Amino acid sequence: MFNRFFFLALTIVSFSTLNAQKAISLEEIWKKYTFSPRSVPGFSFQNDGRHYTRLDRNKIVQQDLTTGATTATILDPATLSTNVQIDEYQFSADESKILLSTGVEPIYRHSSRANFYVYDRNQKQLSPLFAEGKTMYATFSPKADKVAFVFKNNLYYKDLISGKTTQVTSDGAVNAIINGATDWVYEEEFSMDCGFSWSPDGGNLAFYRFDEQEVPEFTLTNFETGMYPDYVTFKYPKVGEKNSKVSIHIHNLASGRSIKTDTDPATEYIPRIKWTNDPNKLSIFLLNRHQNQLDLVLADAATGKTTLLLQEDSKYYVDIHDNLTFLQDGKHFLWTSEMDGWNHLYLYDLTGNMVRQITSGKWELSNFYGIDEKSSTLYFQSTESSPLERQVYQIDLEGKNKKALFADKGWANAQFSPTFQYYVIEHSTANAPSTYTVFDQKGSKVRVIEDNVFVKNLQKEYATQPVEFYSFKTRQNVELNGWMIKPSNFDPTKKYPVFMFLYGGPGSQEVKDSWRGQNYWWFQMLAQKGYIVACVDNRGTGGRGEEFKKMTYLQLGKYETEDQLEAAYYLGRLRYVDPARIGIFGWSYGAYMSSSCLFKGEGTFKVAIAVAPVTNWKWYDNIYTERYMRTVQENPNGYKDNSPINFVDQLNGDYLLVHGMGDDNVHFQHTAELVNALIEADKQFDTYFYPNRNHGIYGGNTRFHLYTKMTRFLDEKLKGSEAKSDTYAKDILDRDITKFRQQPIKPKPQTQQLPQVKQ
Repeated sequence: MFNRFFFLALTIVSFSTLNAQKAISLEEIWKKYTFSPRSVPGFSFQNDGRHYTRLDRNKIVQQDLTTGATTATILDPATLSTNVQIDEYQFSADESKILLSTGVEPIYRHSSRANFYVYDRNQKQLSPLFAEGKTMYATFSPKADKVAFVFKNNLYYKDLISGKTTQVTSDGAVNAIINGATDWVYEEEFSMDCGFSWSPDGGNLAFYRFDEQEVPEFTLTNFETGMYPDYVTFKYPKVGEKNSKVSIHIHNLASGRSIKTDTDPATEYIPRIKWTNDPNKLSIFLLNRHQNQLDLVLADAATGKTTLLLQEDSKYYVDIHDNLTFLQDGKHFLWTSEMDGWNHLYLYDLTGNMVRQITSGKWELSNFYGIDEKSSTLYFQSTESSPLERQVYQIDLEGKNKKALFADKGWANAQFSPTFQYYVIEHSTANAPSTYTVFDQKGSKVRVIEDNVFVKNLQKEYATQPVEFYSFKTRQNVELNGWMIKPSNFDPTKKYPVFMFLYGGPGSQEVKDSWRGQNYWWFQMLAQKGYIVACVDNRGTGGRGEEFKKMTYLQLGKYETEDQLEAAYYLGRLRYVDPARIGIFGWSYGAYMSSSCLFKGEGTFKVAIAVAPVTNWKWYDNIYTERYMRTVQENPNGYKDNSPINFVDQLNGDYLLVHGMGDDNVHFQHTAELVNALIEADKQFDTYFYPNRNHGIYGGNTRFHLYTKMTRFLDEKLKGSEAKSDTYAKDILDRDITKFRQQPIKPKPQTQQLPQVKQ
């Protein structure tokens, strides 16, 4: 769904109370980026398992993973007759060719178009892929003799030996037919944008075809200083609306013929395709509209006929994953599932029979890295030690001999070389930024790539405050996890304002023992100003099993809001908290939550900040919303009782509402309609809008501008608000906030009609 903006990461530092504390400024955070740690991006490993490549001043260089030394310059465009600026690159499977992209132009969250060039390493020649315009998703065939790509919603491939370009489809049209790519809602909610795949022998191209002609359109308005604004219209299926009609086709290069696979016409979604190791067998994921039944089928490349391989059902919904792995023996595949209530790894044979459950226990397999088939060893990340942590493990194919490869407390993630000879561990805690360390297959440390010592020194210099993890039980006996940063020079005899941050969406986690990025320093700045900063993960969040995550089904927002109100109740009873000065802030789903908490909290929260919120679930896209809520017709009370727009008459506090007007994800419509309702209910509020900015609201001075506003708002409305009497504070604590009114207000008739424009 939404961009998950990372607003956590804290530091524990021992220092003398006599040390002068250096003040953190917004300019250092959002203009100079003084505090940003150095990261190590994903490695472009080479086939030998020891070397990797990276882009260095427009050169592709080779480096030794074990030493960090640059061992070769693989490509320097300045030495060629055509000197291109490299934005991205990819090697062919045999590393004989390199595909370069330049002039990359983003479209939506994942998709982009660019000009592509092919560099032949043997001939040392660079040639353009396609001369008619920017293309999408250029991908080498397995034998590196062809490149497939999408241009103007049609699928093509180019034979690199003959130079001939073949157009596979011809019916592509904007906002009508898409071949070889996906529509907006698949890209956003199924995290897939490239819609084609080469067979293992390169003889077939499987591709998606989207017929989106009946999908309703949405138009964004951009203001670019011209006489008139620019309009961007695209297909966006909201709750209950028609989806694209999706089909999977297989094009045989030798015959030049394409066939349509025989998928069930009742299937609503096809979220994944993947070739088996047999070049004549394509696996296809089929999902019903309720997303509670997933069929994995095998399609024959010659006939298109399909056979059922595996079926998975859920009383809630089935999460889509990328962990399907076909083994080289041609007889088995690996699969992950929550079928026993926790996400685990399973082995199946190619007749669809489960051979065994490989991992088990009341913990989650959170990331599957792959299998070294030579040693029958599987590598994964899990929550086994704690839902707040992640460690890296290995286990054999029999489900035995499990051991930790990296077991330090905190949060670890791994990148393995293709041979599994080496791996790189990124490790952080809530109190320390990421370190990147190379290990060999035996688990011995080879070298440290980056330790971010300079950030640790800045933490000492600015005397940052530690994170303190805690847990508590609500009055419904639900145990919740949280973290807290106390103010500088904390005095337990004083009463402090509390600023709560949340996200709270399905499967997410914010209470984690990990370094969480740039906004860490804003929280530290607020702590310096005298705020307690706190966060609690409500029911519906991840890391604690299927029941905890999916219990919000059909009531998205209800239990989450109750839990956040319970968190405020818990915090408000701490002797050093002023219960009359508790604020809450969230972005995207978190903004939906902060709005609900303010509107339904009956004064529990003094202020709320909502950035890019959903305000009525019926206006969001159908794949995401119907997964958790079904349709409005099926679940009218779920929508009615859990959309903030229906509760504006209960607003009791200060409210800051922010939205990007170019948001293609959560449309500005959500904020515009909420503003109308607030006006009708005669409720005062603050609002900021950002023309042309998308869901992330960034670019240039934007983030500095936004955080300046939010900081001033908090200083004025929360920290600087008039202290209330003890009687008022006791009244807040004595309220039974679990009984807050669920029934929404009835919409009032419009008192003024907008003027009609003559056609």
